Amino acid sequence: MKRLHVHLRVENIEANVQFYSAMFGAPPTVEKPDYAKWMVEDPRVNFAISTGAQTAGLDHVGIQAENEQELADIQQSFASTEGKVTAQSDAECCYARSDKYWTVDPQGTPWEAFHTLGEVPKFGDDLDRNGASEGSACCTPSADSECCAG
Repeated sequence: MKRLHVHLRVENIEANVQFYSAMFGAPPTVEKPDYAKWMVEDPRVNFAISTGAQTAGLDHVGIQAENEQELADIQQSFASTEGKVTAQSDAECCYARSDKYWTVDPQGTPWEAFHTLGEVPKFGDDLDRNGASEGSACCTPSADSECCAG
């Protein structure tokens, strides 16, 4: 079953971990000095926060697939929008290794479809080599990058 994903950029990780832990009624399932993630079951969401971006706010939204077939189905949905869809295989970001697809909606909001393959020990390297926007919290493309230009 797919899971909605929301990633916010924050200025103060500790204050936001405290806030969202209270809101979700549980501590993060992953917590690092610059990143935290809650895998909430009701509502079914992968909610992540991170520091390091130039401005606080929405970084990207997406859909997390539980297997390769779900990821392929989401990729087809992205393709049906007739926008540019870019693949990332074996991407390492947000302390995880994943296969991904990216697209950007008409407002410029990046959408990510991903299937997590495993964990990695650092936030990620894929910012420069995969067309991500400068200052992005993770591997998020911008509407004018090579990755997801319309």
